[in-house]
Amino acid sequence: MIDFFKYQAAGNDYLVIDPRHTDFPLTREAIRLVCDRHRGIGADGVLYGPLEQPRPGAPVPLDLYNSDGSVCGRSGNGLRMFALHLAAQEPGAWADGREFTLRTAAGDCPVRVLDAAEGRVQVGMGRPSFDAADLPLLQEDGAPYPGRAVSVPLSVDGERTVTCVYNGNPHTVVLVDSPSEDLARRLGPRIARHPRFPNATNVQFIRMVDRSVMELEVFERGAGYVTASGSSACAAVSAARELGLCDARVEVRMPGGSLEITVSDDGAVTMTGDAEQVAAGSFAPALRARLDRTASARAPR
Repeated sequence: MIDFFKYQAAGNDYLVIDPRHTDFPLTREAIRLVCDRHRGIGADGVLYGPLEQPRPGAPVPLDLYNSDGSVCGRSGNGLRMFALHLAAQEPGAWADGREFTLRTAAGDCPVRVLDAAEGRVQVGMGRPSFDAADLPLLQEDGAPYPGRAVSVPLSVDGERTVTCVYNGNPHTVVLVDSPSEDLARRLGPRIARHPRFPNATNVQFIRMVDRSVMELEVFERGAGYVTASGSSACAAVSAARELGLCDARVEVRMPGGSLEITVSDDGAVTMTGDAEQVAAGSFAPALRARLDRTASARAPR
């Protein structure tokens, strides 16, 4: 029995747990356990699906979870990995270049496996929102922030200017002189859990090398510091485009690797990048027993 498939994209790793292959107790505790890098398999999150047997022409539903067990509305890297999983399981149904749809909690995403052998996948991430209510973002006094969350002052380690983007997940983009892992680890948690973000937020620290190249460091609200994030790369380019800092096509360079992000005239975002399967295996009896003990716990929300 294969209990899990492990994939990575630019160093961002997920476990695909396919209910067609294994019985998995879908609880917050079980997700935390399998994602634990010391006591479990280790991953930034879980891709659980397909939730029903795929049918030609029908959207393929899946659920996405962060490593802390919380629900992830949409993961750009995760969707590329899951598309490759489908292509590996049923190569005839998901031939190179054929468009199909992945259905997430945040909506449908068109996907193309451009080259299964090379792991190259393209994902349509839709049009993001800059509406403060979608994150949500509050004012200093706790009242809802009115209108668009573009160039908003935020008091963290002095006053900073941030731009907030919702693309299935909440993101807060910060322009800095030099993005670094140290900066992301130091300021990321303080911004992610700032009182003005009642649901917390992912945080992106960016620098434009030129109008077509961006450097990016990421702190995720549900996974902490990560070497790459597809939805964060999309949000960062959307924000930079809104601020007039970049062209319509941008190479986003992260510590784990690069992604190509394009923004259409109407703001719709397309992401192209590589992913690969790195392992597949079964849960050892001791781990299976611990997972089974979480079955009575509350499912993630």
